[in-house]
Amino acid sequence: MRIGELSRRTGVNAHQLRYYEAQGLLEADRRANGYRDYDESAVLRVTQIRHLLGAGLSSEDIAYVLPCAVGEAPELPGCSELLTAMRSRRQRLEDQMRRLAQSRDALTVYIDAAERSGSGSYPPFDESVPA
Repeated sequence: MRIGELSRRTGVNAHQLRYYEAQGLLEADRRANGYRDYDESAVLRVTQIRHLLGAGLSSEDIAYVLPCAVGEAPELPGCSELLTAMRSRRQRLEDQMRRLAQSRDALTVYIDAAERSGSGSYPPFDESVPA
């Protein structure tokens, strides 16, 4: 099937499909006229990629995971590379969430002080909060 058909069947625009191909996540044969030609399995592969992107995995992580993927959701049985990639991604997310919570708390202090005083006097800047 051509890229337009794959796009229609998966709901993923052609630009994204070309990106997946450039990242090595999706394969297409080339016709004599240069058009991409995807086989039927590409529909499942794109669905798997979308689910894994939704879980916060990078395209690099997904490249490790796809050989283990089974089904649309996908299930990922017996793939040690996957566990390592997902644990690493989860740790990065937890670190980001911690930094965001610190920033949120610092902003709350500033907002509360501004609302209480209205005078422009603010608490001292907490240098432990990342910029």
